[in-house]
Amino acid sequence: MKVVLFCGGAGMRLRGYVDDVPKPMVQIGSRPILWHLMKYYAHFGHKDFILCLGHKGYAIKDYFLKYDESISNDFVWSRGGQKIDFINRDSDDWTITFVETGLHATIGERLKAVQPYLRGEEYFLANYGDGLSDLHLPTMIEEMQQSSAVGSLLLVQPTASFDIVRTAPDGKIAEVSALSHSDIWINGGFFVFRNEIFDYINPGDELVREPFARLIQQQALLAHKCTGFWQCMDTFKDKQRLEELNDTNPPWKVWKDCAAVSYPAMTQVAPAIPQAAPVIPQMAPVITQAAPVMPQGAPAMPQAAPTMTQVA
Repeated sequence: MKVVLFCGGAGMRLRGYVDDVPKPMVQIGSRPILWHLMKYYAHFGHKDFILCLGHKGYAIKDYFLKYDESISNDFVWSRGGQKIDFINRDSDDWTITFVETGLHATIGERLKAVQPYLRGEEYFLANYGDGLSDLHLPTMIEEMQQSSAVGSLLLVQPTASFDIVRTAPDGKIAEVSALSHSDIWINGGFFVFRNEIFDYINPGDELVREPFARLIQQQALLAHKCTGFWQCMDTFKDKQRLEELNDTNPPWKVWKDCAAVSYPAMTQVAPAIPQAAPVIPQMAPVITQAAPVMPQGAPAMPQAAPTMTQVA
């Protein structure tokens, strides 16, 4: 399946850290969060990506045009650097289509803008591009395919360190409990869609508002609960947590033996309105003409870049 990644966010709550790069290019370890997400999908065999560009999209184009395999892969260096043999590679079999989807477009408008690149696809995947999980993706896809739903979204429990306070009729506090231990579920930003989703999107629509409301009326929206690992990167504190996990045992790295992931129960839920959605950053400026493909690195260090399709 093709994977649509929304990459137009400005990361307003990460201001001071992401001033020079779009939110999906914020580093987790030696690679941007976008790369981690693409590696996750590629692990399950989904290696055809469509990037919906917006804020500073040129930075994402430039990253892949100058992609350096040596950063995250082992290799053998010999003949004074004239010969480089990679032991493993990340992206030789990836295909990436770069699409400028507008400066201030909503998620719904960005998705609608890439509709021409999804013709003939019965199903496709989509992601907000700013969260990581150890979700067993094939299970979510299979549940969707066995249903009559048009869309499925991942529900996760909030990770914020807030408390829920319940009061009695007389105003006295009856209970204080952690939000993460409640039965509240939020939109985790992982989606599976049938191509019919485009029939439900009108100009100006925000994906999880008007289109999802129309799907709910038709009982065509499925929810998939994940009780495993999930973490978005909305704030600097979120980024710090992902950095700490990346330095130890990152659960989202399902492609590595060190991940040692044991998948918890994944539950299919009857069509329902998601309890809450994470704040979707408004997509901020940048429409940039793509630079021509430039050769990577010095001649002594041949680079292998993923297959890329440049969209005007």
